[in-house]
Amino acid sequence: MNISKFKVEYWLNPLDDKAEYNLGSSCCQPVTVEQLLEMTGTDKEGFFQEISSMSLHYGYFEGMPRLKKAIAGLYTDAVSEDMILSVHGGTGANSIVCYALCEQGDNVVSILPNYQQYYSIPEAIGVEVRIFTCDAASGYAIDFDKIRAMVDENTKMINLANPNNPTGYTLTKGQLEELVDIAKSVDAYLVCDEIYRGLSDEYMYSICDLYEKGIATSSTSKVFSSAGTRVGWIVTRDLALKDTLMNMRSYHSICEGPINELIAAIVLENKDLFYKRNKNIVEEARAALYEWIKGQPHFKVACDSKSSTSFICYDFDIPALEFAQGLYEEKQVLVCHGACFEQEHSFRIGYGFGDVDYFKGGLARIGEYVKSLEEKGAI
Repeated sequence: MNISKFKVEYWLNPLDDKAEYNLGSSCCQPVTVEQLLEMTGTDKEGFFQEISSMSLHYGYFEGMPRLKKAIAGLYTDAVSEDMILSVHGGTGANSIVCYALCEQGDNVVSILPNYQQYYSIPEAIGVEVRIFTCDAASGYAIDFDKIRAMVDENTKMINLANPNNPTGYTLTKGQLEELVDIAKSVDAYLVCDEIYRGLSDEYMYSICDLYEKGIATSSTSKVFSSAGTRVGWIVTRDLALKDTLMNMRSYHSICEGPINELIAAIVLENKDLFYKRNKNIVEEARAALYEWIKGQPHFKVACDSKSSTSFICYDFDIPALEFAQGLYEEKQVLVCHGACFEQEHSFRIGYGFGDVDYFKGGLARIGEYVKSLEEKGAI
């Protein structure tokens, strides 16, 4: 298959464990198994006894019942356990949705910036991809009239990330309902990557709370500090579609590992602990970012974020990849350059890792690098 290079993974993965200051990651501070058991009050002896007696045969084909119950608890009563399919991570969820839904003759409307799977996979299948790009001038807001003008009777799905990756821009319930109205007008699916959902004082509505043909994907990787479990899920109220998704999942992974699903179930049963812990982490770091950026005239935070990342735009004419490469090579600071999201003169910065002094150190290095560019006359 001729498919585009997965830009964010090609950029971050080789450098992730080498940078002195890794501000490229968007995960909240990971926990160890021991920390998880302690913070949730789980009986350690009972936990390890359960694992040691677990069969290493295939796991549950739709997901461990305990896990599915915990996932359902992340949503309103509109979502029940029979609407949930456990899959291999958020990337597995996104991939399965795209392959299961998209056929030649369809078109897909993708709202950018977005996770690349949602436009590169349909494009590789031979589906027409119609791109709407939010931009810095509008604060990365969606122009709903333009989206409405892009859809037609062949539109199979509209997709987006909410909260957005990389900006953190988050749609309100009313804005989601406006997208639902557009999708309903052409009987299209509305697919939301909701992996950063939950870091807010108010309940963040899921697309599955609001629309029968809404599809939500997520995982334990970001907000729930457990990327290593590789547990993700798809939620849809369309049970006929769920059968199609399950068939496609069988081509990818058959089922997930029961040990991983048990750990993920414990995490999600204690969702409020993780929401509170990680919300405190990101709010402290975000405040440090906003204070630092006051002294950086070349930088601007693109929009308010309700995620573990912010998107930084700059006013000098250096391509995003070139800026990020120079920053890494000269200052050993890793950020996720904007070209990973089809955005130039920008970068994503992550701050969920739980060490605000480390974060401030990385910010200081970025400031030093920009100053060196000024001294060289490069900007």
